[in-house]
This record gives sequence, C-alpha cells and structure tokens, in this order.
Amino acid sequence: MKLFHSINDFRSTKKTILTLGTFDGVHIGHKKILERITQNTENGKYESLVLTFFPHPRMVLQEKSEIKLLNTISEKTKLLEQTGIENLVIHPFNESFSRLTAEEFVHSILVDQFHIQKIIIGHDHRFGRNRTADINDLIAFGKEYGFEVEQISAEEIQDVSVSSTKIRKALDEGNISLANNYLGYAYFLNGEVVKGKQLGRTIGFPTANIHIEEDYKKIPKKGVYVVQTLINGTKVFGMMNIGYNPTVNGEKQTIEVHLFDFDADIYGQKIEISLLNYLREEQKFGSVELLKAQLNQDKKTALAFIGQL
Repeated sequence: MKLFHSINDFRSTKKTILTLGTFDGVHIGHKKILERITQNTENGKYESLVLTFFPHPRMVLQEKSEIKLLNTISEKTKLLEQTGIENLVIHPFNESFSRLTAEEFVHSILVDQFHIQKIIIGHDHRFGRNRTADINDLIAFGKEYGFEVEQISAEEIQDVSVSSTKIRKALDEGNISLANNYLGYAYFLNGEVVKGKQLGRTIGFPTANIHIEEDYKKIPKKGVYVVQTLINGTKVFGMMNIGYNPTVNGEKQTIEVHLFDFDADIYGQKIEISLLNYLREEQKFGSVELLKAQLNQDKKTALAFIGQL
C-alpha cells in the first residue's frame, strides 16, 4: 500500500475508484465498502484509494469535543493496509479545508487530483462545508463531471447499522463482546511497557504497566479484562486491569497486564494487547490479601474463558 500524507502528494497514471471518511475503527461496516472498492479494481484498470483525515474533524471543528478514537493513526493505517487497498491518503484536516464547498471539493480534489472513475460510500455520507451535501448532490456532481456513484445501504452492511459511535458506547459500558462483533476483530491497545510500583509482584501477580503515548486513543471502561498479546511472535494470554488500584490508594489511572506463564523482561518493548472479555468492575478491597484472593478467582475465570476459544 502506498501512503500519502497530503492530497497534493498523490500521483497516479490510472483513474481511481475511491471512498472517503474518518474510518475510525475500520469496523465491519467500513470493510463492506472497502471490499467493494477492491472488487472494482481487481482487473488492474483502475487504482483503489482511501481518503481519510487527521486530526478527526470533530477535534478541529468542535471546540469542546473530547472525542476519543478507536484507532491511533498508525493502527488505522495498519488495518486499512490489511484490506488490500492500494493507496491511502491521510490529509491534515483544518478549518481551511473544512470551508471547501461541496463543488470545490469534488472538482479540485476528486476530479482534478484523484482522477476519479467511481466513488463508493456509505448510506449516510455527507460532505462539503458544514456537511450540507449528501448522496443526491454527489450523484448530480457525478453526472456533471463524468464519474459513477455507488451507495452501500445500511441494510447491506447489517440489519443494525454499525457505527464508530456505537462501538465507543459499547467500550464505555464494558460490553467488549459487542464492540468486538461490530469491529470484526478484538479491540486492541498499543503501548510501551514501563516500570510501575511493582506491587503486583509482591502478591504473585507481576504486571506490565502499559503507557499509551496517544492521548486521543479510546480507553475502555475501568475494570478487569481477559486479554491476549503477541510477544516476540508468541501468543500470550493474560488479564488486564484498567483503573486506579483503589485497594493500594492509587492516584492515577493505569493499564496493567498480568501475563500467564510468562516471566521475560519486556521493559521498553511496545506491545499490542487485544481485549477478549470483560470480567468485572474495579473494586476496593479491605486488604491486600482479599485483593489477592479475588485475583486468583479472576485468573480461574479467565483461564476457563480461554479454554473455550
């Protein structure tokens, strides 16, 4: 996949079949559109192209927006590459770009820059200044400038419409199974293993503390999860706690992973943690011994879940 960091950087000798959007999560609804794009370019006559933006438009246009994203920009790039798309354009989104009218966007970008042959979009796509243009406007532009427009209906994606907003809500509620069903893969976090207080080691549950650099990454509900990670090519299961460690009077939120049957030094490594199941909410115990007893029970529950995979 060729990666471009600006619309102006894109170059191709072929016409393109494209789609555009924020693609946060690259979920099963997105994949329906992306599959259609790659099917349309199988004969090699045209090139497939995805146009997406960073920062997320809501981060720029809504002053008090606190939106957290399902993917960091590197995670989204990796997920889009896996779909077989040939070209990815990640364009910097700013207020100036947002002021382009629908016709300016179509003429100067889709037609002049991308040499569009066809655009394939979701059922609810809106574009142009203040998002005033819709599918009907796009069809009219297609007739004027000579490109095709194909719309993917909500029914075609799924009986219930999938959206990044619904996935964020599921993560907020600890409904990781629903989030994963919508995504089509296990929700994951990427972070560096850093040193913590090492309290877990004293009760037989050593943990890897995970630091996520991107502050816009969506962190799911506080609590205990069954997780899986790949470390040096080996699949390792474990359980993860997101929260404040109230039993030992923790003062800031941490992400700590206890890996089963694993004892290597991974400080400084960046690892990817996939969330498989939500076990329970974080709670404060009357003593460290009671916490240890609960962790032993959590491990039994986690291993039972893993045994059914």
